[in-house]
Amino acid sequence: MEGSRSAARARTWAGRWRRGVGRLFVIAVVAYLVVLGMLMFFEEALIFPAPRYPLGDWSPQGLNHEDVFFQAADGVKLHGWYVSPPQPRAHVLFCHGNGENVAFLAPDLKVMRDELNVAVFAFDYRGYGRSEGKPREPGVIADGLAAQNWLAERAGIETSDIVIWGRSLGGGVAVELAAQRGARGLILERTFSSLPDVAAVHFSWAPVRYLMRTRLNSLARINQYHGPLLQSHGTADTVIPFPLARRLYDEYQGEKEFLALKGHEHNDPPAVAWYQAVDRFLDRLPR
Repeated sequence: MEGSRSAARARTWAGRWRRGVGRLFVIAVVAYLVVLGMLMFFEEALIFPAPRYPLGDWSPQGLNHEDVFFQAADGVKLHGWYVSPPQPRAHVLFCHGNGENVAFLAPDLKVMRDELNVAVFAFDYRGYGRSEGKPREPGVIADGLAAQNWLAERAGIETSDIVIWGRSLGGGVAVELAAQRGARGLILERTFSSLPDVAAVHFSWAPVRYLMRTRLNSLARINQYHGPLLQSHGTADTVIPFPLARRLYDEYQGEKEFLALKGHEHNDPPAVAWYQAVDRFLDRLPR
């Protein structure tokens, strides 16, 4: 009799344990799906944090610049800074990273103008700085195309005669512009093979490759560009790991050069060696 009661108690506890495990499993699945839903809902906010005016130094000393207002094809009003030496050897369109706006770029623009002797048009994507709108992948590409048009018209050159320079997220924009319209040269720093590749590193527990709407798939587009490429990346970069940059570089079939910056992290200031490499690169570009 006692044995029967013990067996019954054991079955009861086993049933409770199974039900408890089942509930925990359901809770875990629901929590996982909720987190995935939040990642999808906030995708653009995570990719495009979009610092707006007045964040940044909007009156930088020693950098005379022209405030430029122009429009994307869909009518969104955009803003950028144009700086130029008296006789520039090249015209550069600069596509900045996701956490910057033009007011963060004064030190870079000074070097480009004074040491590299190039005219530079740095523009803000929609939603950034003083540009209107909300950033999404098709929009920021449209913004880059509009900026390319503005610079070509200002310089009196073809869009394909512009050197396109992209940093971090801006590298994805730069590759797309070069793929669509060509470029005199393509300069990439701290950039990636694709945004889903980057997300898969940081969210390895989530199927981000299948869920992400924002792709900026430079790997698929790089060989639509036919011209010289200069690329650099820090070996200690944990935001965009070094192998993702090398994957993009290795994919490209044209004339190319890669500079590995030993020990550099993603947000370190540009190295002197990098600007020296850009200087040599500009010297080699076709006239």
